[in-house]
This record gives sequence, structure tokens and C-alpha cells, in this order.
Amino acid sequence: MDFEVRKERQRQGPKKLDRERAAYFQLMQQGVSSQEACRIVGINLRTGKRWRNGSHANVGRKKAAPPIYQEAPPPSGPSRYLREADRIHIADRLRERTTIRAIAAELGRSPSTISREIRRNRHPTNGQYRPHAAQARADARRPRPKPGKIGQSAELRDFVQDHLTLRWSPEQICHALRIRFPSRPEMHVTHETIYQALYVQGRGELRRELARALRSGRARRRPHRQAYKRQPRSIPNMVMVSDRPAEADDRAVPGHWEGDLIIGKDHKSAIGTLVERTTRYVMLVHLPIDHSAASTRDALVETVQTLPPHLRRSLTWDQGSEMAAHQAFTIATDIPVYFCNPASPWQRGSNENTNGLLRQYFPKGTDLSVHTRKHLDAAAAELNSRPRKTLGWETPAERLSKLLAA
Repeated sequence: MDFEVRKERQRQGPKKLDRERAAYFQLMQQGVSSQEACRIVGINLRTGKRWRNGSHANVGRKKAAPPIYQEAPPPSGPSRYLREADRIHIADRLRERTTIRAIAAELGRSPSTISREIRRNRHPTNGQYRPHAAQARADARRPRPKPGKIGQSAELRDFVQDHLTLRWSPEQICHALRIRFPSRPEMHVTHETIYQALYVQGRGELRRELARALRSGRARRRPHRQAYKRQPRSIPNMVMVSDRPAEADDRAVPGHWEGDLIIGKDHKSAIGTLVERTTRYVMLVHLPIDHSAASTRDALVETVQTLPPHLRRSLTWDQGSEMAAHQAFTIATDIPVYFCNPASPWQRGSNENTNGLLRQYFPKGTDLSVHTRKHLDAAAAELNSRPRKTLGWETPAERLSKLLAA
């Protein structure tokens, strides 16, 4: 800094303090306190405060002075968002007919980021990408919170509310909107938009009581449980799913099953579920008394013994205490049991999906011990006769019969 501190600090009248003011702000940007900067420059502490915050007009003496803000230097490090310099670079390279991937590599960004930037911020009529106009559009779109799409359209809101009342899922409603209004993008929303309108506090776009029409029945979102909060299991001699045969992973060979319990009211009743990985065939295990390790073992042995030997290759279960007697089950049936990792339900995803479908027959919070063996068989038969997209719209029963015939 080529500024010299004044030797004499007498009052100098209405002298313009341009150099002093520039030096003061330079010291402030370097992290010097306001009091120390005023001392170095040789001005009164009130003068520095007035330069920073401005001053009000005094009657008959002086005019109001607005606060003086020094323009902050542009950030030099990496940023999550594109800056104006990045947009200028994009526009220059587009005029040179450079590819999207080359521009992304030069800016250290993903190609999808550059493609999305050009698509969202180009001129709406002629399609040209102008960097300063693109920056203005991005700045105008950035403020939060934004009004929801459902709250802005009464027609859309009524359509969503009517179909939620009919117990349609948000995903079904989204597809129905695209089919009903193919040429009206303002009527198209994602299922997450509907969930946000139901769950987010303060939006008021959909009636809160409609959340109870969802299949989960929850009036608010439930956060995912953290893995570190789970209680460790003490099942002896577990064999993890990573040691399961490779033929079970690709679903090419039938006979590998996934199992779990669906729990009733107050955790006092349960129903066992078995799903074959290749065909998605469902078998329900009757547990009329309790779901202790001994009762679960005996019921599973009785259920799987109805299967032919070539459909009894393995069983994958979570680390529930009901499978503490897995070694006795393996000795009785010759079926090895493999256990999933903690907090990893996707390792038995077919079973998790089937349990969600079974909740239409056995709702949460109800006593499951009242269901007879005949009722369980009827529910399983109805589920096995339902066509599945993942099976090419065949039913699990049809796919299993083909395997048995072969």
C-alpha cells in the first residue's frame, strides 16, 4: 500500500478524503479491525463507521449518504454453480462449434451440467446462448422458496386430490396426467412433487388429511434409520450373503429364496414370507402362536418340505433373532441360510417388495394371528396369479409351472 499516514492529525475542513477512504477499505479487506484501520489511516472512528454504514440527513446541514460497500473480489476456488465467467467461456466455445464434452472437460464439469445449462438458459425463440442473459435467467431462478406447481393450478390440484382420494399412488397419478394431458406440460408433475405438496410444512398445496390415503398411511415422512443406531444381533455362526453362490445373484437358476417376517400389532404376531428369486413365487408361513426362533424354525421346515428338491437351494434372511435356530433348519431341510448385512434391505429386494404388496391383505397395526392357514394360502394364490412386469407380464405361478415342467 503506497499510502502514507498523515503526520499531523488536525481538522482539515471539508477536504475530500478519497485516498484515505480507499486505504481504509483496503485495510478492512485485509482483515484489520475498523478501529485499527482508522488509527492507521488517521481518521476519526465515526468517519470509518459512516463510510461503512452511511449516514442520515441532518436538517439544514448535510444530505444523507448511502453506505459504501466495496465490491468483493470474484471467488477463485471451485464453485457448485456456474459463474458468469464460465458462461462466457461456454458461449465462446459454442461459437467455435466445440463439442459439449470438450467444453465440460475444459471447465472441469460434467457434460450433463453443460448440456443442461445450454438447454435451460438459451434464448427461448432463436435458441442462441448469450452468457449475460443466461446469467440473468439463472439469478432470477435462484431465489427460494419457490411456489409449488400444484399450488399454482387449481385444475392440477383438483386432479391430484381426486385421485388420492381414490387411493392412487403418486406415481400412478403422474402417469395418468401425462396420458390425459399429453400436450400440456403445465399439467405434468413428478411423484416427488406430490409428496412434497403433502409432507412439506407451510405449503398448503394439498389437504394434509389426504396423506392418510397413501399406502404407507403416514401423515409425515419418516426419516431413514441410521445404521449406527441399530442394535447388534447375536446370531451364532452366521454365513453372510457375500458367500452365497453366484448362481443366486443372477437369478438364472431357480430354487434360491428370500425370507422375512411381516409383524402385526405391538410386535405380538407375525407371518413368514418366502419369495423365490427367479419366479417371484410367494409362500406364506403360518405362525399362529408366536414368532420365536423355535416356532419360526418349525414353521419354515413344514413349509419348504412341500417343494421339490431342485427348488430348495438356499435361503437369504435378514439378521432377525427369529432365525437364531438357522443351523437346525439347515440340518432338517438341507437348505443353507445366508444373512444380509445390517441396514441393507436391497440384498433381499424381491422379498421387501412382496412384503409391501402383502400389506394390502395384512395391514400394519392389526393382529395377524387371526388369519388362518386357508386365508394365507388364498392371499398367496392371488398374489401369484398377478402378472408382473419383471416377468414379461407372466404370473409367478405360470413361470414356476414352466420350470417344474422343464
